[in-house]
Amino acid sequence: MYKRKIESELQAWLKTPSHKPLVVKGVRQCGKTNSVVDFAGKHFKHVVYLDFRERPDYKKFFTPNLEVDAIVMRITAAMPNVKIVPGKTCFIFDEVQDCPRARGALKYFYLDGRYEVICTGSLLGVNGYKTKDERAEEEEASIPVGFEEIINMYPMDFEEWLWANGIKKTHIEHLKKCMREATPVDDALHDRFRELLHLYVIVGGMPEVVTTFMETKQIGRVLNVQRRIVDEYKSDMVKYALTADKSKIRECFESIPAQLSREYKKFSYSVVRSGGRGREYSGSIQWIEDAGIVRRCYNIQTTELPLDGNRIQSEFKVYMADIGLLVSMLEEGTQSNILQGDMLSYKGAIFENLVADIFGKMGRKLYYYHKDSGIELDFVIRYKGRCTPVECKARSGNAKSLRTVLNHPEKYKVKSAIKLGDYNIGFEGNLLTLPMYMAFLLSER
Repeated sequence: MYKRKIESELQAWLKTPSHKPLVVKGVRQCGKTNSVVDFAGKHFKHVVYLDFRERPDYKKFFTPNLEVDAIVMRITAAMPNVKIVPGKTCFIFDEVQDCPRARGALKYFYLDGRYEVICTGSLLGVNGYKTKDERAEEEEASIPVGFEEIINMYPMDFEEWLWANGIKKTHIEHLKKCMREATPVDDALHDRFRELLHLYVIVGGMPEVVTTFMETKQIGRVLNVQRRIVDEYKSDMVKYALTADKSKIRECFESIPAQLSREYKKFSYSVVRSGGRGREYSGSIQWIEDAGIVRRCYNIQTTELPLDGNRIQSEFKVYMADIGLLVSMLEEGTQSNILQGDMLSYKGAIFENLVADIFGKMGRKLYYYHKDSGIELDFVIRYKGRCTPVECKARSGNAKSLRTVLNHPEKYKVKSAIKLGDYNIGFEGNLLTLPMYMAFLLSER
Protein backbone atom coordinates (compact mmCIF):
# COMPACT_ATOMS: atom_id res chain seq x y z
CA MET A 1 0.00 0.00 0.00
CA TYR A 2 1.21 3.46 -0.91
CA LYS A 3 0.58 6.42 1.34
CA ARG A 4 -2.54 8.13 -0.06
CA LYS A 5 -4.06 11.43 0.94
CA ILE A 6 -7.53 9.94 1.07
CA GLU A 7 -6.49 8.15 4.28
CA SER A 8 -6.72 11.44 6.20
CA GLU A 9 -10.12 12.18 4.63
CA LEU A 10 -11.40 8.76 5.66
CA GLN A 11 -10.16 9.31 9.20
CA ALA A 12 -11.79 12.73 9.38
CA TRP A 13 -15.06 11.21 8.15
CA LEU A 14 -14.98 8.46 10.80
CA LYS A 15 -14.23 10.92 13.61
CA THR A 16 -17.10 13.24 12.66
CA PRO A 17 -20.05 12.74 15.04
CA SER A 18 -23.23 11.40 13.41
CA HIS A 19 -21.47 11.06 10.06
CA LYS A 20 -23.36 9.80 7.03
CA PRO A 21 -22.50 6.81 4.84
CA LEU A 22 -19.56 7.67 2.61
CA VAL A 23 -19.33 7.51 -1.18
CA VAL A 24 -15.80 7.61 -2.65
CA LYS A 25 -16.03 8.71 -6.27
CA GLY A 26 -13.22 8.45 -8.80
CA VAL A 27 -12.05 7.18 -12.17
CA ARG A 28 -11.62 3.44 -12.55
CA GLN A 29 -8.37 1.97 -11.18
CA CYS A 30 -7.31 5.04 -9.23
CA GLY A 31 -6.98 3.01 -6.02
CA LYS A 32 -10.41 3.49 -4.42
CA THR A 33 -11.01 -0.14 -3.49
CA ASN A 34 -7.56 -0.78 -2.03
CA SER A 35 -7.68 2.40 0.06
CA VAL A 36 -11.18 1.77 1.40
CA VAL A 37 -10.59 -1.93 2.15
CA ASP A 38 -7.29 -1.14 3.89
CA PHE A 39 -8.92 1.60 5.97
CA ALA A 40 -11.88 -0.56 6.97
CA GLY A 41 -9.59 -3.43 7.92
CA LYS A 42 -7.65 -1.15 10.27
CA HIS A 43 -10.67 0.41 11.99
CA PHE A 44 -13.35 -2.30 12.15
CA LYS A 45 -13.40 -5.80 13.57
CA HIS A 46 -15.72 -7.02 10.81
CA VAL A 47 -15.82 -5.92 7.16
CA VAL A 48 -18.51 -7.01 4.70
CA TYR A 49 -17.27 -6.45 1.15
CA LEU A 50 -19.72 -6.53 -1.78
CA ASP A 51 -18.40 -5.91 -5.32
CA PHE A 52 -21.37 -5.35 -7.62
CA ARG A 53 -19.30 -5.32 -10.80
CA GLU A 54 -17.72 -8.72 -10.20
CA ARG A 55 -20.77 -10.21 -8.46
CA PRO A 56 -23.98 -8.73 -9.93
CA ASP A 57 -25.89 -11.44 -8.05
CA TYR A 58 -25.21 -9.48 -4.84
CA LYS A 59 -27.93 -7.06 -5.96
CA LYS A 60 -30.48 -9.57 -4.70
CA PHE A 61 -29.57 -8.61 -1.14
CA PHE A 62 -31.45 -5.33 -1.65
CA THR A 63 -34.68 -6.78 -3.02
CA PRO A 64 -37.60 -6.58 -2.36
CA ASN A 65 -37.12 -3.99 0.41
CA LEU A 66 -34.33 -1.87 1.90
CA GLU A 67 -34.85 -2.49 5.59
CA VAL A 68 -31.46 -2.92 7.24
CA ASP A 69 -32.41 -6.04 9.18
CA ALA A 70 -33.76 -7.63 6.00
CA ILE A 71 -30.55 -6.81 4.10
CA VAL A 72 -28.42 -8.27 6.90
CA MET A 73 -30.57 -11.41 6.97
CA ARG A 74 -30.17 -11.96 3.20
CA ILE A 75 -26.40 -11.42 3.31
CA THR A 76 -25.82 -13.78 6.25
CA ALA A 77 -28.03 -16.44 4.64
CA ALA A 78 -25.99 -16.36 1.42
CA MET A 79 -22.62 -15.81 3.13
CA PRO A 80 -22.74 -17.80 6.38
CA ASN A 81 -19.08 -17.09 7.24
CA VAL A 82 -19.66 -13.35 7.34
CA LYS A 83 -20.01 -11.79 10.80
CA ILE A 84 -22.15 -8.69 11.17
CA VAL A 85 -22.00 -7.16 14.64
CA PRO A 86 -23.64 -3.79 15.48
CA GLY A 87 -21.07 -1.09 16.22
CA LYS A 88 -18.18 -3.21 14.95
CA THR A 89 -19.03 -3.76 11.28
CA CYS A 90 -18.33 -1.76 8.13
CA PHE A 91 -20.08 -2.56 4.86
CA ILE A 92 -18.18 -1.78 1.64
CA PHE A 93 -20.34 -1.44 -1.47
CA ASP A 94 -17.83 -1.53 -4.34
CA GLU A 95 -18.85 -0.13 -7.75
CA VAL A 96 -22.14 0.96 -6.20
CA GLN A 97 -23.34 2.53 -9.46
CA ASP A 98 -24.02 -1.03 -10.65
CA CYS A 99 -26.56 -1.51 -7.84
CA PRO A 100 -28.72 1.62 -7.45
CA ARG A 101 -30.79 -0.03 -4.72
CA ALA A 102 -27.65 -0.45 -2.58
CA ARG A 103 -27.05 3.27 -2.84
CA GLY A 104 -30.70 3.89 -2.07
CA ALA A 105 -30.25 1.80 1.10
CA LEU A 106 -27.75 4.33 2.49
CA LYS A 107 -30.63 6.39 3.85
CA TYR A 108 -31.84 3.44 5.90
CA PHE A 109 -28.35 2.50 7.13
CA TYR A 110 -27.89 6.09 8.31
CA LEU A 111 -31.23 6.22 10.08
CA ASP A 112 -30.59 2.80 11.62
CA GLY A 113 -27.18 3.88 12.91
CA ARG A 114 -25.76 0.46 13.87
CA TYR A 115 -23.36 -0.04 10.95
CA GLU A 116 -20.89 2.01 8.91
CA VAL A 117 -21.08 2.00 5.12
CA ILE A 118 -18.45 3.08 2.59
CA CYS A 119 -19.24 2.95 -1.13
CA THR A 120 -17.00 3.33 -4.15
CA GLY A 121 -18.12 4.32 -7.62
CA SER A 122 -16.23 4.86 -10.87
CA LEU A 123 -19.09 5.86 -13.16
CA LEU A 124 -21.24 7.84 -10.74
CA GLY A 125 -22.65 10.88 -12.50
CA VAL A 126 -22.21 9.42 -15.98
CA ASN A 127 -25.53 9.78 -17.73
CA GLY A 128 -27.02 7.56 -20.38
CA TYR A 129 -25.06 4.38 -19.75
CA LYS A 130 -27.81 2.18 -18.33
CA THR A 131 -30.40 -0.01 -20.01
CA LYS A 132 -34.09 0.85 -19.80
CA ASP A 133 -34.59 -1.65 -16.97
CA GLU A 134 -31.56 -0.34 -15.09
CA ARG A 135 -32.77 3.25 -15.41
CA ALA A 136 -36.14 2.21 -14.07
CA GLU A 137 -34.43 0.46 -11.16
CA GLU A 138 -32.33 3.57 -10.43
CA GLU A 139 -35.37 5.84 -10.47
CA GLU A 140 -37.20 3.50 -8.11
CA ALA A 141 -34.24 3.35 -5.69
CA SER A 142 -33.49 7.11 -5.87
CA ILE A 143 -30.23 8.72 -4.78
CA PRO A 144 -30.32 9.26 -0.99
CA VAL A 145 -29.95 13.05 -1.09
CA GLY A 146 -28.98 14.31 2.35
CA PHE A 147 -28.07 10.86 3.63
CA GLU A 148 -24.62 10.38 2.11
CA GLU A 149 -21.30 12.19 1.98
CA ILE A 150 -19.32 12.21 -1.27
CA ILE A 151 -15.56 12.67 -1.59
CA ASN A 152 -13.52 12.56 -4.77
CA MET A 153 -10.44 10.39 -5.20
CA TYR A 154 -7.90 10.78 -7.98
CA PRO A 155 -4.99 8.72 -9.26
CA MET A 156 -1.82 9.30 -7.25
CA ASP A 157 -0.79 12.94 -7.46
CA PHE A 158 2.76 14.21 -7.79
CA GLU A 159 3.26 14.57 -4.03
CA GLU A 160 2.05 11.00 -3.44
CA TRP A 161 4.47 9.92 -6.19
CA LEU A 162 7.28 11.71 -4.31
CA TRP A 163 6.34 9.86 -1.11
CA ALA A 164 6.40 6.53 -2.95
CA ASN A 165 9.94 7.34 -4.09
CA GLY A 166 11.31 8.09 -0.64
CA ILE A 167 10.91 11.85 -0.50
CA LYS A 168 10.43 12.89 3.12
CA LYS A 169 8.49 15.68 4.77
CA THR A 170 11.74 17.54 5.45
CA HIS A 171 12.55 17.63 1.73
CA ILE A 172 9.15 19.10 0.88
CA GLU A 173 9.43 21.61 3.72
CA HIS A 174 12.74 22.68 2.18
CA LEU A 175 10.95 23.31 -1.13
CA LYS A 176 8.29 25.37 0.64
CA LYS A 177 10.94 27.45 2.40
CA CYS A 178 12.75 28.09 -0.88
CA MET A 179 9.50 29.17 -2.53
CA ARG A 180 8.59 31.51 0.33
CA GLU A 181 12.01 33.14 0.26
CA ALA A 182 12.43 32.95 -3.54
CA THR A 183 15.84 31.31 -3.15
CA PRO A 184 17.17 28.49 -5.37
CA VAL A 185 16.71 24.87 -4.35
CA ASP A 186 19.89 23.03 -3.36
CA ASP A 187 21.46 21.56 -6.54
CA ALA A 188 21.37 17.94 -5.40
CA LEU A 189 17.71 18.18 -4.41
CA HIS A 190 16.88 20.13 -7.56
CA ASP A 191 18.35 17.41 -9.75
CA ARG A 192 16.53 14.66 -7.84
CA PHE A 193 13.17 16.42 -8.10
CA ARG A 194 13.72 17.02 -11.83
CA GLU A 195 14.46 13.34 -12.30
CA LEU A 196 11.34 12.30 -10.38
CA LEU A 197 9.25 14.78 -12.37
CA HIS A 198 10.40 13.31 -15.68
CA LEU A 199 9.58 9.83 -14.43
CA TYR A 200 6.17 10.98 -13.19
CA VAL A 201 5.35 12.35 -16.65
CA ILE A 202 5.94 8.85 -18.07
CA VAL A 203 4.49 6.75 -15.24
CA GLY A 204 1.65 8.97 -14.03
CA GLY A 205 -0.41 8.09 -10.97
CA MET A 206 -2.44 4.96 -11.71
CA PRO A 207 -1.46 2.70 -8.76
CA GLU A 208 -0.99 -0.45 -10.85
CA VAL A 209 1.28 1.44 -13.23
CA VAL A 210 3.26 2.89 -10.33
CA THR A 211 3.66 -0.59 -8.84
CA THR A 212 4.85 -1.99 -12.17
CA PHE A 213 7.48 0.74 -12.40
CA MET A 214 8.62 0.41 -8.79
CA GLU A 215 9.00 -3.36 -9.11
CA THR A 216 10.55 -3.59 -12.59
CA LYS A 217 11.90 -0.13 -13.58
CA GLN A 218 11.01 -1.19 -17.14
CA ILE A 219 9.25 1.50 -19.15
CA GLY A 220 8.06 -1.07 -21.70
CA ARG A 221 6.10 -2.92 -19.04
CA VAL A 222 4.77 0.36 -17.68
CA LEU A 223 3.53 1.22 -21.17
CA ASN A 224 1.80 -2.14 -21.53
CA VAL A 225 -0.18 -1.61 -18.31
CA GLN A 226 -1.10 1.96 -19.28
CA ARG A 227 -2.33 0.90 -22.69
CA ARG A 228 -4.39 -1.87 -21.13
CA ILE A 229 -6.03 0.69 -18.84
CA VAL A 230 -6.75 2.96 -21.82
CA ASP A 231 -8.26 -0.02 -23.64
CA GLU A 232 -10.43 -0.74 -20.60
CA TYR A 233 -11.66 2.84 -20.63
CA LYS A 234 -12.60 2.38 -24.28
CA SER A 235 -14.38 -0.85 -23.38
CA ASP A 236 -16.39 1.04 -20.75
CA MET A 237 -17.42 3.51 -23.45
CA VAL A 238 -18.72 0.64 -25.55
CA LYS A 239 -20.27 -1.24 -22.63
CA TYR A 240 -22.00 1.56 -20.75
CA ALA A 241 -22.79 4.31 -23.23
CA LEU A 242 -26.02 4.39 -25.19
CA THR A 243 -25.71 2.71 -28.58
CA ALA A 244 -26.09 5.96 -30.53
CA ASP A 245 -23.25 7.58 -28.54
CA LYS A 246 -20.66 4.80 -28.39
CA SER A 247 -18.65 5.72 -31.50
CA LYS A 248 -18.84 9.48 -30.81
CA ILE A 249 -17.50 9.10 -27.28
CA ARG A 250 -14.62 6.97 -28.49
CA GLU A 251 -13.84 9.37 -31.35
CA CYS A 252 -13.67 12.29 -28.94
CA PHE A 253 -11.40 10.38 -26.58
CA GLU A 254 -9.03 9.21 -29.31
CA SER A 255 -8.74 12.74 -30.71
CA ILE A 256 -7.16 14.15 -27.54
CA PRO A 257 -3.49 13.76 -28.61
CA ALA A 258 -4.28 15.45 -31.93
CA GLN A 259 -6.17 18.23 -30.14
CA LEU A 260 -3.21 18.93 -27.88
CA SER A 261 -0.66 18.86 -30.71
CA ARG A 262 -2.24 21.95 -32.27
CA GLU A 263 -0.73 25.41 -31.76
CA TYR A 264 -3.95 26.68 -30.19
CA LYS A 265 -5.25 23.74 -28.18
CA LYS A 266 -8.90 24.76 -27.91
CA PHE A 267 -10.96 21.62 -28.39
CA SER A 268 -12.19 21.48 -31.97
CA TYR A 269 -14.98 19.12 -33.05
CA SER A 270 -13.63 19.23 -36.61
CA VAL A 271 -10.50 17.47 -35.32
CA VAL A 272 -12.71 14.68 -33.99
CA ARG A 273 -14.19 14.25 -37.43
CA SER A 274 -14.02 16.44 -40.53
CA GLY A 275 -17.08 18.68 -40.40
CA GLY A 276 -17.86 17.66 -36.82
CA ARG A 277 -19.99 20.05 -34.79
CA GLY A 278 -20.65 20.67 -31.12
CA ARG A 279 -24.27 19.58 -31.21
CA GLU A 280 -23.10 16.12 -32.30
CA TYR A 281 -20.30 15.66 -29.77
CA SER A 282 -20.87 17.87 -26.74
CA GLY A 283 -22.59 15.07 -24.84
CA SER A 284 -19.72 12.73 -25.68
CA ILE A 285 -17.16 15.03 -24.09
CA GLN A 286 -19.41 15.33 -21.05
CA TRP A 287 -19.53 11.53 -20.72
CA ILE A 288 -15.72 11.20 -20.71
CA GLU A 289 -15.39 14.06 -18.24
CA ASP A 290 -18.05 12.63 -15.92
CA ALA A 291 -16.18 9.30 -15.98
CA GLY A 292 -13.11 11.14 -14.61
CA ILE A 293 -10.92 10.33 -17.63
CA VAL A 294 -10.40 13.90 -18.82
CA ARG A 295 -10.61 17.44 -17.46
CA ARG A 296 -11.84 20.51 -19.24
CA CYS A 297 -9.97 23.80 -19.01
CA TYR A 298 -12.24 26.76 -19.81
CA ASN A 299 -11.32 30.03 -21.46
CA ILE A 300 -12.25 33.05 -19.35
CA GLN A 301 -13.56 36.39 -20.59
CA THR A 302 -11.39 38.54 -18.33
CA THR A 303 -8.48 37.97 -15.99
CA GLU A 304 -10.52 38.72 -12.90
CA LEU A 305 -12.13 36.79 -10.06
CA PRO A 306 -14.39 34.89 -9.83
CA LEU A 307 -12.88 32.65 -12.47
CA ASP A 308 -15.86 30.34 -12.80
CA GLY A 309 -18.16 33.28 -13.29
CA ASN A 310 -15.98 34.48 -16.17
CA ARG A 311 -15.68 31.19 -18.03
CA ILE A 312 -16.80 30.85 -21.64
CA GLN A 313 -18.87 27.69 -21.75
CA SER A 314 -18.22 26.91 -25.42
CA GLU A 315 -14.42 27.45 -25.40
CA PHE A 316 -12.29 24.87 -23.64
CA LYS A 317 -9.26 22.62 -23.86
CA VAL A 318 -9.39 18.95 -22.88
CA TYR A 319 -6.54 17.36 -20.93
CA MET A 320 -6.11 13.79 -19.77
CA ALA A 321 -6.70 13.55 -16.02
CA ASP A 322 -3.52 11.45 -15.70
CA ILE A 323 -0.36 12.57 -17.51
CA GLY A 324 1.05 9.04 -17.77
CA LEU A 325 -1.99 7.84 -19.71
CA LEU A 326 -1.65 10.77 -22.13
CA VAL A 327 2.00 9.96 -22.80
CA SER A 328 1.08 6.31 -23.40
CA MET A 329 -1.23 7.50 -26.19
CA LEU A 330 1.55 9.41 -27.97
CA GLU A 331 3.95 8.03 -30.55
CA GLU A 332 6.69 5.52 -29.71
CA GLY A 333 9.88 7.11 -28.44
CA THR A 334 8.19 9.92 -26.52
CA GLN A 335 9.09 8.26 -23.21
CA SER A 336 12.77 8.13 -24.16
CA ASN A 337 12.76 11.83 -25.05
CA ILE A 338 11.19 12.75 -21.73
CA LEU A 339 13.74 10.71 -19.77
CA GLN A 340 16.43 12.78 -21.48
CA GLY A 341 14.75 15.96 -20.25
CA ASP A 342 13.01 16.83 -23.53
CA MET A 343 9.34 17.70 -23.01
CA LEU A 344 9.15 20.18 -25.87
CA SER A 345 7.41 17.89 -28.35
CA TYR A 346 3.71 18.22 -29.15
CA LYS A 347 3.92 22.02 -29.03
CA GLY A 348 4.04 22.19 -25.25
CA ALA A 349 1.17 19.73 -24.76
CA ILE A 350 3.19 17.59 -22.33
CA PHE A 351 4.10 20.62 -20.21
CA GLU A 352 0.51 21.82 -20.16
CA ASN A 353 -1.08 18.44 -19.46
CA LEU A 354 1.43 17.90 -16.64
CA VAL A 355 0.27 21.10 -14.95
CA ALA A 356 -3.37 20.19 -15.63
CA ASP A 357 -2.69 16.82 -13.95
CA ILE A 358 -1.10 18.46 -10.90
CA PHE A 359 -3.72 21.20 -10.53
CA GLY A 360 -6.63 18.84 -11.21
CA LYS A 361 -5.52 16.33 -8.59
CA MET A 362 -5.32 19.21 -6.12
CA GLY A 363 -9.02 19.74 -6.73
CA ARG A 364 -8.50 22.91 -8.74
CA LYS A 365 -10.84 23.72 -11.60
CA LEU A 366 -8.90 24.61 -14.75
CA TYR A 367 -9.01 27.91 -16.63
CA TYR A 368 -6.95 29.65 -19.30
CA TYR A 369 -7.07 33.00 -21.11
CA HIS A 370 -7.01 33.50 -24.86
CA LYS A 371 -7.84 36.47 -27.05
CA ASP A 372 -7.66 36.78 -30.83
CA SER A 373 -5.21 39.64 -30.33
CA GLY A 374 -2.61 36.97 -29.62
CA ILE A 375 -2.66 37.09 -25.81
CA GLU A 376 -2.76 33.57 -24.38
CA LEU A 377 -2.08 32.43 -20.82
CA ASP A 378 -1.74 28.68 -20.26
CA PHE A 379 -3.54 28.68 -16.90
CA VAL A 380 -5.18 31.20 -14.62
CA ILE A 381 -5.68 30.34 -10.94
CA ARG A 382 -6.82 31.92 -7.72
CA TYR A 383 -3.62 32.20 -5.67
CA LYS A 384 -3.34 34.07 -2.38
CA GLY A 385 -6.72 35.63 -3.05
CA ARG A 386 -5.73 37.05 -6.45
CA CYS A 387 -6.23 36.16 -10.09
CA THR A 388 -2.81 34.78 -11.03
CA PRO A 389 -1.64 33.69 -14.51
CA VAL A 390 0.53 30.57 -14.65
CA GLU A 391 2.65 29.97 -17.73
CA CYS A 392 4.38 26.69 -18.62
CA LYS A 393 7.56 27.48 -20.52
CA ALA A 394 10.82 25.73 -21.23
CA ARG A 395 14.10 27.46 -20.40
CA SER A 396 14.01 29.39 -23.68
CA GLY A 397 10.37 30.49 -23.34
CA ASN A 398 10.02 34.27 -23.17
CA ALA A 399 6.38 34.33 -22.00
CA LYS A 400 5.51 37.33 -24.20
CA SER A 401 1.80 37.21 -23.33
CA LEU A 402 2.63 37.10 -19.63
CA ARG A 403 4.83 40.19 -19.92
CA THR A 404 2.13 42.05 -21.81
CA VAL A 405 -0.45 41.28 -19.13
CA LEU A 406 1.90 42.27 -16.30
CA ASN A 407 2.86 45.52 -18.03
CA HIS A 408 -0.78 46.62 -18.31
CA PRO A 409 -2.37 46.11 -14.87
CA GLU A 410 -4.95 48.80 -15.63
CA LYS A 411 -6.35 46.60 -18.43
CA TYR A 412 -5.83 43.06 -17.14
CA LYS A 413 -6.11 43.64 -13.35
CA VAL A 414 -3.16 41.27 -12.76
CA LYS A 415 -0.51 42.20 -10.18
CA SER A 416 1.72 39.11 -10.22
CA ALA A 417 2.29 35.92 -12.18
CA ILE A 418 4.09 32.59 -12.07
CA LYS A 419 6.18 30.88 -14.72
CA LEU A 420 6.87 27.13 -14.47
CA GLY A 421 9.65 25.41 -16.38
CA ASP A 422 12.91 23.49 -16.34
CA TYR A 423 14.89 25.92 -14.18
CA ASN A 424 15.44 26.83 -10.54
CA ILE A 425 13.66 29.49 -8.51
CA GLY A 426 13.97 33.11 -9.48
CA PHE A 427 12.11 36.35 -8.88
CA GLU A 428 11.96 39.28 -11.28
CA GLY A 429 9.74 42.09 -10.12
CA ASN A 430 6.23 40.67 -10.08
CA LEU A 431 7.09 37.44 -11.91
CA LEU A 432 7.98 34.36 -9.85
CA THR A 433 9.73 31.61 -11.79
CA LEU A 434 9.52 28.12 -10.33
CA PRO A 435 10.77 24.69 -11.36
CA MET A 436 7.92 22.66 -12.82
CA TYR A 437 8.11 20.17 -9.95
CA MET A 438 6.95 22.88 -7.52
CA ALA A 439 3.53 23.30 -9.16
CA PHE A 440 1.95 21.08 -6.48
CA LEU A 441 2.88 23.68 -3.84
CA LEU A 442 0.61 26.32 -5.40
CA SER A 443 -2.18 25.31 -3.03
CA GLU A 444 -2.97 28.58 -1.31
CA ARG A 445 -6.26 29.90 -2.65
